[in-house]
Amino acid sequence: MALSQEQTEQIKKQLAEQLDSTNLPNKEEIKKSVQEMNPKQLEEFLIKNNLIKEGESPQQCIFCSIVSGEIPSNLVAENEKAIAVLEINPISHGHIIIIPKQHVGSEKELPKEAIELAKKISEKLKTLKPKSIEVIPSNMFGHEILNVLPVYKDETLESKRHKANETELQEIGKIFKEKPRPIKEPEIKKINSGNLWLPKRIP
Repeated sequence: MALSQEQTEQIKKQLAEQLDSTNLPNKEEIKKSVQEMNPKQLEEFLIKNNLIKEGESPQQCIFCSIVSGEIPSNLVAENEKAIAVLEINPISHGHIIIIPKQHVGSEKELPKEAIELAKKISEKLKTLKPKSIEVIPSNMFGHEILNVLPVYKDETLESKRHKANETELQEIGKIFKEKPRPIKEPEIKKINSGNLWLPKRIP
């Protein structure tokens, strides 16, 4: 099954960032080739270069994997229909995402329990003293989620993200009297070869 267009773009961006951090003499040429790949070619590229294993599902919804426990998460609260986890690439201090336990594809399908959990989390985050707390829906991998975003200046979902460190995650976890579990960030393997296989160009 081919990658979706959104997933293809996300993987291309990740590959470009990895290539930028290497000393490969032909990295610009590789980056250009990767950008021109269609979803099927990109999946073949990942398999041929051992960045994923054949049969793996890079297109699997990350949020469903978090809910099922396949991907460890920094869980801080949950109810019957949704879980709340710390965002490991937060926009602001205290950024938390609410994930419905069932895969829902639109804001209209969000269970009321997910909205209730977002309100509960918002109340807890007031201890961080933000100017306001916004609850913003977003959709990734076809899975609708809610972002509970503390606003200190003028942060939005388009604002720059940063990689949360363990201290930051633990500090936020204390607000919920939970010790966040370590999270394994889903990512493809590192590029470490100067002889990357590239698919043949289609005229």
